[in-house]
Amino acid sequence: MKPSWISLVVFLAALGGNASRAADQGIFEGPPDAVPESPLDKLVATQLSRLGISPALCSDAVFVRRAFLDVTGTLPTAQEAREFIEDKAAGKRRVLIDRLLERDEFADYWAMKWSDLLRVKAEFPINLWPNAAQAYHRWIRAAVRENKPYDRFVRELLTAEGSNFRVPQVNFYRAMQSRTPEGIAQTVALTFMGVRAENWPKQRLAGMAGFFAQLSYKPTREWKEEIVFWDPGKAIAQAAGSPAGQSPGGPPAAAVFPDGTQIELPAGRDPRAVFADWLIAPKNPWFTQYIANRVWSWLLGRGIIHEPDDIRPDNRPSNPALLAYLQRETIASHYDLKHLCRLILNSRTYQFSCVSQGQAREGKAHFASYPVRRLEAEVLIDAIGRITGTTELYTSAIPEPFTFIPESQRTIALADGSTTSSFLEMFGRPPRDNGLESERNNHATPAQRLHFLNSSHIQRKIEQGRKLQSVIQSGSSLRETAAEIYLTILSRQPTEEELKTLEAYAGTGVAKGREVLTDLAWTLFNSSEFLYRH
Repeated sequence: MKPSWISLVVFLAALGGNASRAADQGIFEGPPDAVPESPLDKLVATQLSRLGISPALCSDAVFVRRAFLDVTGTLPTAQEAREFIEDKAAGKRRVLIDRLLERDEFADYWAMKWSDLLRVKAEFPINLWPNAAQAYHRWIRAAVRENKPYDRFVRELLTAEGSNFRVPQVNFYRAMQSRTPEGIAQTVALTFMGVRAENWPKQRLAGMAGFFAQLSYKPTREWKEEIVFWDPGKAIAQAAGSPAGQSPGGPPAAAVFPDGTQIELPAGRDPRAVFADWLIAPKNPWFTQYIANRVWSWLLGRGIIHEPDDIRPDNRPSNPALLAYLQRETIASHYDLKHLCRLILNSRTYQFSCVSQGQAREGKAHFASYPVRRLEAEVLIDAIGRITGTTELYTSAIPEPFTFIPESQRTIALADGSTTSSFLEMFGRPPRDNGLESERNNHATPAQRLHFLNSSHIQRKIEQGRKLQSVIQSGSSLRETAAEIYLTILSRQPTEEELKTLEAYAGTGVAKGREVLTDLAWTLFNSSEFLYRH
């Protein structure tokens, strides 16, 4: 039975008031000792000291939830949360981080992040088609799982050629709306340098486009298969006004690197390989700066250069020394992104409380507190399913054998950006049309609030989900069952004040028996503490 509007709103207000006092009760904040330990922390502390800000660390309950969400895109189970909170070992946070980085969910979640940027989408306007989208996603996920060095990952994408069904990496050159040399150059600059090349002077963009002028596409007899290949005669033939495919005989074309260096493209070598050599060289500041800033932004919710997709000379990093340190670590580790993740996750900076310290605007730019932000659409619906023991059914309108999606598959593991649902669209899943991080919309809307508060979709999951209902019907005392529900949904124990609020609600007689606990679950699902990462 769905709770009445009046009773649920009153209950929400009461628990919301408790949540606003949570920091005072030690829910969000841990020990006050936040003395910088690592070089990373010292660089952050130097900035915060100038601002007169002294951050506190987050509590263990907050950390276990935060780490699970940021590393794997999933919530810890009640048992996982309980074991971590009760563990007294000094290095338990480091141990948890290492375990999470090896889980399958890490590969699923970070492949989802890369699939957003690499535009893994079967339908309009990208049109990879389902077979290729699946192959592309499998390759990305395998690279994440195997921790393929990032420079090798990028080089394989930039120099790939062959069938889009059999060589997944070539779909990078298909997953863009413009396949002109200039359009390809813009996509490469955005994806691997964080630069909006469409704002460059035309001559500069044309110079970079020269590296992609010899790329060609051709169909095969297999439906929707396409070959991407280096066609050395293409640029010369076009420049001479002769048909494409003519045997090359003229001088090699010129091209210009984004730093202004002009080179003569060597005959007999794919210009994309020449560009890749320049791009991934450790001395190239664009490449390492971009990925260090990107990984930081994924874990901290904000780039040192903000936004990560808009790196330019007049968009300065908030902490240049910090970014330089991360770049050096990235190069020294030979572009091991798990090393970079581990470095950030183990820092005290990442483990700061989410409670704002000092002036909110200044503190935010200098990472004085962990930024509160709403769960992504895919993470949110997976969390609801994991808690309740329910699943989502995703289907595709395209009748191809590669589009079957098992009902048990996690949403974060969906390969195709075209496979969606009304929930995912409502909660801001990106369309993957242009590869910009800003395509994802995590801003709360009235429609989202109403969906959680009063939709049959959420009602069915709460009232019919076997996993949640087994907790509700466990036969334990009200306090014991409530504690299990809190651990299951919020990954923490309830406070004494929250338990008294629940008992007072049960005493009103508005809801009886299991209805009280069902209302509690519904209320916690509607809380900001559940909907947001903190």
